[in-house]
Amino acid sequence: MPFEDVVLKGLASDGGLFIPEEIPSLPDNWAERWRRLPFADLAYEVLSLYISPSEIPPSDLKAIIDRSYSTFRHPSIAPLYPLAPSQNLHLLELFHGPTFAFKDVALQFLGNLFEYFLVRRNASSNTHSRHHLTVIGATSGDTGSAAIYGLRGKKDVSVFILHPKGRVSPIQEAQMTTVLDANVHNLAVEGTFDDCQDMVKALFADPETNSVHNLGAVNSINWARILAQITYYFHAYFSLINSLSFKSGDKVRFVVPTGNFGDVLAGYFAKQMGLPIEKLVVATNENDILDRFWKTGWYEKKPVHGEAAKGGLANDGAKAHEDGAKETLSPAMDILVSSNFERLLWFLVYQVSSAYIIQSRREEAGKQVKSWLNELKNNGGFSVSPEILRAAKVDFESECISDIATIETIRDFYNAPSKPDTIQSNGNSVAKSLSNGYSAQKAKYILDPHSAIGVAASLLSLTRAPPPATHHISLATAHPAKFASAVQLALAENEGFDFETEVLPAEFVGLEKKERRVRAVEKGAGLEGMRRIIEEEVKAEARR
Repeated sequence: MPFEDVVLKGLASDGGLFIPEEIPSLPDNWAERWRRLPFADLAYEVLSLYISPSEIPPSDLKAIIDRSYSTFRHPSIAPLYPLAPSQNLHLLELFHGPTFAFKDVALQFLGNLFEYFLVRRNASSNTHSRHHLTVIGATSGDTGSAAIYGLRGKKDVSVFILHPKGRVSPIQEAQMTTVLDANVHNLAVEGTFDDCQDMVKALFADPETNSVHNLGAVNSINWARILAQITYYFHAYFSLINSLSFKSGDKVRFVVPTGNFGDVLAGYFAKQMGLPIEKLVVATNENDILDRFWKTGWYEKKPVHGEAAKGGLANDGAKAHEDGAKETLSPAMDILVSSNFERLLWFLVYQVSSAYIIQSRREEAGKQVKSWLNELKNNGGFSVSPEILRAAKVDFESECISDIATIETIRDFYNAPSKPDTIQSNGNSVAKSLSNGYSAQKAKYILDPHSAIGVAASLLSLTRAPPPATHHISLATAHPAKFASAVQLALAENEGFDFETEVLPAEFVGLEKKERRVRAVEKGAGLEGMRRIIEEEVKAEARR
C-alpha cells in the first residue's frame, strides 16, 4: 500500500495495523556519515530509507522535516542529559516541543504530512471537490494537545479531540482548549476516557461518517508516528558516542517508559535496522501487562476495580479511566492492553517461522497474531510458545515500577549532588556543547513521574549491565510541569522547593486564564449525536 494511503487511513480496513514490508538496512559507512548531523538532517536520512522518492520527492521531504522541528525550543531537538555520570546513566529529553511532551516529535511531523498529501491531492480540485480529512481522537491528556498543536491551521484538515470533562489535568485541558484555530474542535465528554474512546470507535466503524468526512487517526497506531520516533534513537546514540564518556566497545541500552508500546517499538525498528543497541528495557507502571509478558510469556488483562483500582492524582488526569486500569501517578501509561504490541508479535512470529517462502511466513504471522488477539478479546489473554518468548528476550528486558518507587526516584534525583564538570562532549564543557546534542547540567534535576519510571528501571538494569562497559539512555517523555501534582507530592517537603520558579515554564504562566473554545457532549450522545455535532462544527468552521 502506498505510504500516503497508510498515513491518511491510519488503520487498515480490517482493523489491523500497518507495518513496513521490509525493515531497511543501514547504508555503508552510515555511522561516520551521520554522526555529526543535526536532528532534522538525521531525520531526513533515516526517513528516506522508508519513504520512496517517488512518493515524496527528497526536497519536499526535507522541507516537511525542517518545518516540523522548527517549532522546538532546544537547538538539539532532543538533547542528552548526563543524569548520573558515574553510572553512565543519561537522560534523553524529548519534551522540548510545543506541548512539552515526547509526542510532539511524531505529531509535528504527522501534521505536516497530512497537509502535504492533502494539498497535493487538491492541487487541481475545485472548491466543491476538494479532499478534506477529518481527524478524530480521544485523549486523557497528552495526545490531544500534541495532535492539536500538530494540526492547528493546517489546510484541508479538521481535528476533533474528545476528552473526559474534568478528568484531565488543568494544564493539559488549557493547552487543548485555548487553541482557537478554526479547524480545531475540542469536545468535553461527560464521562470517562473510555466513553470518549467508544464514541471515536463508533464513528470509525460507521460507513456513512467515513464516506462523508474521510476520517483519519493520529494516535500511536498511525505508522507515521512510529516512523518519526526512530530518529531520536539514532540521535541519542550519536550524542553519546561523540562524548568523552563513551569508549570504543562500550554497549548501549535504551530504557523506555511505555504504555501503548509505540515509543519502544520505534527503538526496536532502529535496532533491527542496525543501530547497535544491546537491549531495549520496557519500563511499565503498575499496569504491568508488558512486564508480565516478558517475565512469563502470558499476555493477559488483569482489570482491577473499586478500591483496588484507586490511586494517582485527579489533577494529573488519573481519574480519566474506568476500564479496569489501575490509577497511578503516571496516568499516560495507565492501560490494560498495549495497542502497538501486536506489531512486535507479528515480527516475532515471522522471525521464528520455519516457512521458506517469504509470503508464507507473512501469512503465518498474520494468522497467528489474529488468533492471539481473538483469544485476548474472548478470554482476556493468551500465552506464546517458549520459542516466541526467547525471541522476544533477545532484544528486550522489562521492569515494573510502583508509585512508591516513582516518588522516591523523583526525590532522590532532585536531592542528588550536582557535578557539572564530570561530563564532557568533544573536549568541551557541557555548558558549551549544546550543539553536540547534550543538555546543560542543572543544579537539581526534576523528573516527571513517567520519566522517573524509566530512570528507576534504568537503575535496576544497571545491576545486570553495570558501568563502565555499558551506558544506559533513559527516555524523558514529559516536562515535570505537565504532572504538577505528582512532582509536588514528591518534593513538597524539600526545604526551599518552589514549583513556580523551579518547574513552571514561562509558556504555562497564565495559560489557564486565556480564552477557550470547547463544546460539551452528553455522555449518552451516541453515534447520531456525534454525527450531528461534527456536521454543526464543520459548518461553523467554514464560517470562521
